[in-house]
Amino acid sequence: MFDILLAFCTASRHFLVVFEVNMQTNTETDHAGPKDYFQPSSEEVASWMQKAFDMAREALENGEVPVGCLMVYNQEILGRGRNEVNETKNATRHAEMIALDQVLEWCHQENRDSKEVFERTVLYVTVEPCIMCAGALRLMNIPLVVYGCRNERFGGCGSVLNIAGDDLPHTGTPFKCISGFRSEEAVELLKAFYKQENPNAPNPKVRKD
Repeated sequence: MFDILLAFCTASRHFLVVFEVNMQTNTETDHAGPKDYFQPSSEEVASWMQKAFDMAREALENGEVPVGCLMVYNQEILGRGRNEVNETKNATRHAEMIALDQVLEWCHQENRDSKEVFERTVLYVTVEPCIMCAGALRLMNIPLVVYGCRNERFGGCGSVLNIAGDDLPHTGTPFKCISGFRSEEAVELLKAFYKQENPNAPNPKVRKD
């Protein structure tokens, strides 16, 4: 399991650098439980998730797996992402990874401690984060993830592996999950994508007699 989490770190060099700094400057929080002061209201969840679904639809319109997300800090959107795997031909460019990079860039520009910011940031995403993304979220000490439908093939928040909550020493902080918000709608978006033709599929070879 630890080898798997180490592999997550390679998804973005930014995460490795920040995680190493955090381990050197404050090791106590590595064992702290999820922050209990995050309990968004139903109105807040509905508002932020609507924006996440807008991002998911944008992904679908651009031939991407329809997953969208927001990272919200003190009622402000610091990062927003949608899948860009096909566009970039980079398998790590999931919505969550893009949003994480945006938050890191914001912290750099505003001269803010990224560790303190991430510890007070909530992720709203239309589909359960995959194992890779759940590992990155845990390493960055995100306290809460709100998501729509389960990810039965690659889910890292309990569907396949429970990266979110398992006891994994020296691998960031476990985070809470609120699941099932507009899950049927999230599933329908995924179905719509998989009904489409894959624009990146190779052209079939024609046999010459």
